[in-house]
Amino acid sequence: MPLTALVDYDSGNLHSAEKAFQRMALEVGGGDILVTSRPEDVARADRIVLPGDGAFPACRAALGSYGGLFEAIEEAVIQKARPFLGICVGMQMLASRGHEYRETSGFGWIPGDVVKIEPTDRALKVPHMGWNDLVVERPHPVLTGIATGDHAYFVHSYHFRVTDPAHRLAFCDYGGPITAIVGRDNILGTQFHPEKSQAAGLRLIGNFLRWAP
Repeated sequence: MPLTALVDYDSGNLHSAEKAFQRMALEVGGGDILVTSRPEDVARADRIVLPGDGAFPACRAALGSYGGLFEAIEEAVIQKARPFLGICVGMQMLASRGHEYRETSGFGWIPGDVVKIEPTDRALKVPHMGWNDLVVERPHPVLTGIATGDHAYFVHSYHFRVTDPAHRLAFCDYGGPITAIVGRDNILGTQFHPEKSQAAGLRLIGNFLRWAP
């Protein structure tokens, strides 16, 4: 039975994510869901999910503080091409660099920079918090059944500017385009929280659990 590892590195409450993934795993026959901080669990997982709440430098440091955990993730995703989903800061860390508080190196899996949201409309507050409509730019198997106009739940002050526009699969408008979904090969990331995004988010989770890139 396939195994999906939700990586726990003390950077967010994983309860709602675990429940959403368990629910959809039962619905679509997606196998077992395991919340873990053990490199050996990540190494044997068929899919990997990396959540993240808080500041980019703190999340990056926290992930690096678990001996061998990032190395296990990188080997599984880059060398073995296992499907990967980053959520919120877990998505931002795919970038080359983050610029929150100080410049911090990301994974470099999807080239680009994570920079502060600066809406053109000064009435729009930062952090960007709440529901927003997705604008789907490119088809992807994990976006099957998800369309422009579907709602997703965001909570963030920084956003991912991708170097290659082909890596941005969807955005939302918040005084300018805000990257909502990035992807390439076996790697996918959402700035919004799919576990809190009701129908569209659950559909994305279900699709991810069946995705075979």
